[in-house]
Amino acid sequence: MDCMVRRRLHRVDNLAGHGRHAGPAATMRTMTSTAHPPSARSPFGDHLRHWRQHRRLSQQGLALEAEISTRHLSYVETGRAQPSREMVLRLVERLGVPLRERNALLVAAGYAPMYQARPLDHPDLAAARQAVDLVLKGHEPNPALAVDRHWNLVAANAIVPLLLAGVAPWLLEPPVNVLRLSLHPEGLGPSLANAAHWRAHLLHRLQQQIAATSDAQLQALHDEIAAYPFKEDEADSHGAAPASHIAVPFALDTDHGRLNFISTITIFGTPVDVTLQELAVESFFPADTATQVLLSQLRSGTAKHP
Repeated sequence: MDCMVRRRLHRVDNLAGHGRHAGPAATMRTMTSTAHPPSARSPFGDHLRHWRQHRRLSQQGLALEAEISTRHLSYVETGRAQPSREMVLRLVERLGVPLRERNALLVAAGYAPMYQARPLDHPDLAAARQAVDLVLKGHEPNPALAVDRHWNLVAANAIVPLLLAGVAPWLLEPPVNVLRLSLHPEGLGPSLANAAHWRAHLLHRLQQQIAATSDAQLQALHDEIAAYPFKEDEADSHGAAPASHIAVPFALDTDHGRLNFISTITIFGTPVDVTLQELAVESFFPADTATQVLLSQLRSGTAKHP
């Protein structure tokens, strides 16, 4: 869930998987590749070629960005030359490869992984977990939640469960996928007042993530969500947000009335841990006074049926 308004948590900038992995070579190339990613056992050259083509770069283009000869790059891709560890790191940096995939490329080249992927409750990430909890709790009475790269719920504040009345229990069993929950016919899908706009927005966001990460699991999630039935919005049938909106709103009909939200995404700046790079905190803000009042009533338990 989100509305494309970004903010920063102690310099919390870009979100890769959620918008953060655009490196130098990825910035202007956001279309997805049709080729399947190499397997874990594929040689380094196959991985490198996949990412170069995924970023729509020629060998000459990548060679120029990495400051190496085109011939040497060609030899690396075909396996005729073995890249040094420093060369691998330079290439993945120029290609804007996410940290998780950088580890895979290092292993494929015969080197040890560089970036740890510790769980958020690991002692080394205590400060990060505290920051996430502070953002979630401090945002009440407005809803906020944290998700991983695949949109699985990591944490949420006390307001989020209040908005899930009527959701099928199986959608709330861990791991809870927030995108599936928000669009599934047994989830919040039927309660969305702007289902077509919100669906189009989420699918576009997933496409951006797939372009950044080349993640097959995200592609499968995209295809699943795209197949869900949905009701057309009254305004039009093309999924485009009305020009009067400053951002795509999240409009939810509840037993107590309609809630209209805009949202921000908070991510950790310059992370060197895979978990932190893939973590996003989404905070929802009332888009009107009626929503603000209703949220306060929901929190206090005084909300009434209209």
